[in-house]
Amino acid sequence: MISVLFADDHEMVRIGVSSYLSAQPDIQVIAEADDGTEAVELALKLRPDIILMDLVMKKMDGIEATKRIIEKWSEAKVIIVTSFLDDEKVYPALEAGATSYMLKTSKASEIARAIRATHQGQSILEPEVTGKIMSKMRGGHAAVLHEQLTEREKGVLKLMTEGKSNQEIANELFIALKTVKVHVSNILSKLDVHDRTQAVIYALNEKIFSE
Repeated sequence: MISVLFADDHEMVRIGVSSYLSAQPDIQVIAEADDGTEAVELALKLRPDIILMDLVMKKMDGIEATKRIIEKWSEAKVIIVTSFLDDEKVYPALEAGATSYMLKTSKASEIARAIRATHQGQSILEPEVTGKIMSKMRGGHAAVLHEQLTEREKGVLKLMTEGKSNQEIANELFIALKTVKVHVSNILSKLDVHDRTQAVIYALNEKIFSE
């Protein structure tokens, strides 16, 4: 059962989405929050598998709440669910540590699928979000950055695109977890991205492993 914390300042939104999710056989909404401060407190107390986070809330917005949660609990998986697609919201949210980014225009079934996928280690982003990130990256020289990767780093990146966790990568490549973390850090640095999500987006967009 995937446990979910839903933070949103609109009660009707929480009721609607929570009712649908709780009706799923593998998802359970264990708590709700109507502001960022409460979301942080409940997340750190309950440690849910997934946190659904609205961006614009009273007391503390979703970006700051996500940042505080990740700072104290780095394994937290946060899915942003919002109406906003402007640069001032998208980039800070992902840089704060959000794993996935969904719009409130998404169907409840799509949010449920995003929850399952994120729980399995994947990053689910709205196509518009992916486009924004790639446009920003292409403002530099992103198209050739991956040529700096070693064969081992390419192997690690490929497994990252498959949604594998660091431990799963270590097991598959028969290397130490610490070594995987070093490779991931090198990959992020060489691709000039902030996190795993952006690294995966880069790899998929550049079709590095499509052949």
